[in-house]
Amino acid sequence: MTGNVPAVRGDVVDVLAGLALFADLGRPQLESVAHTFEEEMFTEGQRILRQGLAGSNFYVILDGEAAVRVDGRDLATLGRGDFFGEVSVLLGETPTADVVATRSMRCLVLPGAEVEPFLVSHPRVLFRMLQAEARRLRATIQWQS
Repeated sequence: MTGNVPAVRGDVVDVLAGLALFADLGRPQLESVAHTFEEEMFTEGQRILRQGLAGSNFYVILDGEAAVRVDGRDLATLGRGDFFGEVSVLLGETPTADVVATRSMRCLVLPGAEVEPFLVSHPRVLFRMLQAEARRLRATIQWQS
């Protein structure tokens, strides 16, 4: 059974290599990331984060799709390469939205307590995360205008 684990992790490394968040990392760093994060599956309709109640992990979507909902209203769709949960983790607060799988999802998950050390040790990932956050903020501001 353990013979399958490297193949699975190798698959994760290959997927990570194609995601913008990890685009600046070399193969050894991607392998380290694959071993740092846990892999989790979510079924269609499963709520992963609950607005105002629960959420203390950082998620990166490898496959599948999720809806971001605030007060029951869909605001965004997330797919392969997108991430979520970072705001709750970074601020130490409950989520400001629900995140619900709209199709079966495969995610990498990092516990909240491990996010800061991970980002500090991977500054290029941190930079790409900040770029993505800036894009989200700009889109939100434009949407509200």
